[in-house]
Amino acid sequence: MPHGREVLLGEDELIVSKTDLKGRVTYANDVFLRICGYDESEVLGAPHSLIRHPHMPRCVFGLLWEVLESGHEVFAFVKNLTKSGDFYWVFAHVTPTFNSGRIIGYHSNRRAPARAALPLLDTLYEELRTEEAKFPRDQQVAAGRRKLDAILAQRATTYEAFLFSLERMSR
Repeated sequence: MPHGREVLLGEDELIVSKTDLKGRVTYANDVFLRICGYDESEVLGAPHSLIRHPHMPRCVFGLLWEVLESGHEVFAFVKNLTKSGDFYWVFAHVTPTFNSGRIIGYHSNRRAPARAALPLLDTLYEELRTEEAKFPRDQQVAAGRRKLDAILAQRATTYEAFLFSLERMSR
């Protein structure tokens, strides 16, 4: 159960994990385990969504999976949940893992995000969650995505350009 205490990822730390095609964890580095508070035995084979924070809009993960399944890398700001109910923010870079031209899993590197971007992200993610909540569960990802696309169109930018503008805010 989330309780609102933040765990900070060090500027020089990198969280690394790998998953299979279904999103089950096949590898987690020591930083991942320390930050999220799980033992390796609790994480391996578990769905990566084990650390999904309820404040994350479903459409962000919908976009992430859409891009990954098309064979491309994706970037995202993600608020994760620790075993104890704390949270931590990351700037994630997720890539498909290929073997003989086929996607066989996914690899994610996550680092500390630009702190100046977090208030803006909290506001954006709240707006997306509010929009998603207006719809039945099976329509929430699409509803959130329409809202996100409208916000990006208002700013005359793409998803990736928007993310990198946020990431550069305090670096």
